[in-house]
Amino acid sequence: MTETKSLRALVNPRSVAVVGASADFRKVSGRPVKHLLDKGFAGDIYPVNPRAEEIGGRKCYPDVDSLPDGVDLAVIVLPADQVPEAVRALGRRGVPAAVVFASGFAEIGEEGRERERELGRVAREAGVRICGPNCLGLLNSFERVIATFSQYVDGDVPSGPIGFVSQSGAFGTAIAALARDRGLGLGYFVNTGNEVDVTFVDAMREVISDERIQVGAGYIEGLKDGPGLCELADRAMALGKPLVLTKVGRHGAGARAAASHTGSLAGEDVVFDGVVRQKGIVRARNEEHMLDMIEAFTSCELPAGRGIGIATQSGGAGVLIADRAEEVGLSVPRLQEATQQAIQACIPGFGATANPVDVTGQFVAEPAVLRESVIHMLDDPGVDIGIVWLQLMRAHVDTLIDIFVSIKARAAKPFVVAWVAAPEEAVIRLRALGIAVFRGAEPAADAVAGLVEYAEARRRWLADRSVREGLDVVSPKLPMAGGPVPTPEAVRLLREQGVPMARLALATSVEEAVAAAEALAYPVVMKIESPDILHKTEVDGVKLGLRTADEVGACFQDLMTAVGKARPDARLDGVVVQETATGKVEFVIGLKNDPVFGVVIMAGLGGVLVEVLKDVVFCKCPLTPMDADRMLARLKGEAILGEVRGRPAVDRQALVELLCSVSRFGAAAEGRLEELDLNPVLLSEQGAAAVDVVMVLNDPAPSAEASPAPTDKLCAA
Repeated sequence: MTETKSLRALVNPRSVAVVGASADFRKVSGRPVKHLLDKGFAGDIYPVNPRAEEIGGRKCYPDVDSLPDGVDLAVIVLPADQVPEAVRALGRRGVPAAVVFASGFAEIGEEGRERERELGRVAREAGVRICGPNCLGLLNSFERVIATFSQYVDGDVPSGPIGFVSQSGAFGTAIAALARDRGLGLGYFVNTGNEVDVTFVDAMREVISDERIQVGAGYIEGLKDGPGLCELADRAMALGKPLVLTKVGRHGAGARAAASHTGSLAGEDVVFDGVVRQKGIVRARNEEHMLDMIEAFTSCELPAGRGIGIATQSGGAGVLIADRAEEVGLSVPRLQEATQQAIQACIPGFGATANPVDVTGQFVAEPAVLRESVIHMLDDPGVDIGIVWLQLMRAHVDTLIDIFVSIKARAAKPFVVAWVAAPEEAVIRLRALGIAVFRGAEPAADAVAGLVEYAEARRRWLADRSVREGLDVVSPKLPMAGGPVPTPEAVRLLREQGVPMARLALATSVEEAVAAAEALAYPVVMKIESPDILHKTEVDGVKLGLRTADEVGACFQDLMTAVGKARPDARLDGVVVQETATGKVEFVIGLKNDPVFGVVIMAGLGGVLVEVLKDVVFCKCPLTPMDADRMLARLKGEAILGEVRGRPAVDRQALVELLCSVSRFGAAAEGRLEELDLNPVLLSEQGAAAVDVVMVLNDPAPSAEASPAPTDKLCAA
């Protein structure tokens, strides 16, 4: 509750002190007072400056300690080296929140990082929430809170249903200005800067809690709180408020070195992308794409499906939209015969009716041609949302506005307008009427795809809500030692979580190998066991199809000798003898302790070729069955799981259950598990089973208890 009140004081204060305020309103230190006055902030304003009696007609206070009680927010416009002492003073006066403009912190190197660490310590001790440092502050346009020096507030600051949070100040200002140019009102604009305290997640959580906000939009350069973002996404879903994020750094981070395939593929962006899609956050490629989707969300009802109807005055434009729609996963259904007949009665004989619908230019003379055609198209059962494309038409703005108003009043389904080279007057009027209008075919199709993506995610979230709340995660008893876990122990731990694993036993002699093979039944597989050799195929450490005791005995000797020569540095614990598993498709499932999100799960195609194909998807643990099925649907090669050239489809339900079981283990082992690879997982029409495992643990916390050693060498089914 204290944190909530502090954040509310940050974004919606009743009174604001400007510490270091200047009477020269041209300076950064003078702009906050100027804008609070000019924009009509109704609360109290307290300039703090020992060298001034008053600023902007308001009494000036010599220092923070002289401020009256009840100040909610302080805007600190002092140099970096004076900020910590100002925060201490704010703590003494009970001021709960502050914005720090000053640069000279972590962004300048080690000296600045130490200064920033000190500021964080001071803020925690003082009980003051900090936005910044190295930020341009925030604005709340509803209450006219202008705690910023941004150029954006030199113009109008229209309020609206969008909450925008940006880690970048200058780029955030550019996005805010573009939004204003489009007539998209920002209810909030918060720049979090270096995030010594208040993070992107903190700010967005507070912003979307305002009932006046319909959509949350954000620009991210580096995320600190992955679990917090997941909780934020769930909160936004519960409120029915889309989150649209642009995150840079898609390709620069690269993959981190790791022992497993999962770790080597777990680059920062692929994990971020997988988790945000899992959580229903809509990702924008850039600022224009972000604003396109925001415009769609604030103007349109959510579509009930992926079917898109296209009406144009140009056959070429219709094909262009249809191509892009299918590229982004939308459906362009052929309209039913009854729909086509109804449209045919409206348009010239040389028009097209199947979808795209080409109404030709005849509608200029006869407005009913476009109006009735679009309404019939939207009435078709296969269509969930429409795009209407046109160009120029400067002499017919009033006619077209009337047409679109009529369509909006009569149609039961949403639609957007793609108007190429549109007259500015038309765009302004359409947006004022709550009709989204885009500059071309591709932006319109991409915006519609965002609407569909979010609509589907929300339907899944609502349907899956009780399942998520009922997920039961049982903590495993993990070995005390960190590092690679012996194969039999890893198999035992996974089996306890319901993960199907091929049966196996560890042999340290020829006799033990033969006994294990006979217990498992021939043919068997044999693999070298070493904590120093995690990828056994790289040392020719796997042998298949051993059918007799003599073959098993000889293989044991050969593996120990050959691998010992190839890797004299490696510790050899023996040979794993494993039953032969069969399957038609090789799959890979893994877990990785991501530094941002915690334990995430990977699913992909390829077996030993997974790092070549890189057809993988990541999600946060644990998964519901719906999450797992959605992971599979996002694989480029998903069709391989179905019927292919006479081969039966694999048991998809078994694969879904396997993914869920692995994800529960990952969630339960959070804090200890570094990474896990199940590769390959063999899939068939009868089920799914993992035949190889690499598990790596971190060292335990001091209070961790040791796991009892397994009582059996043979891991039974």
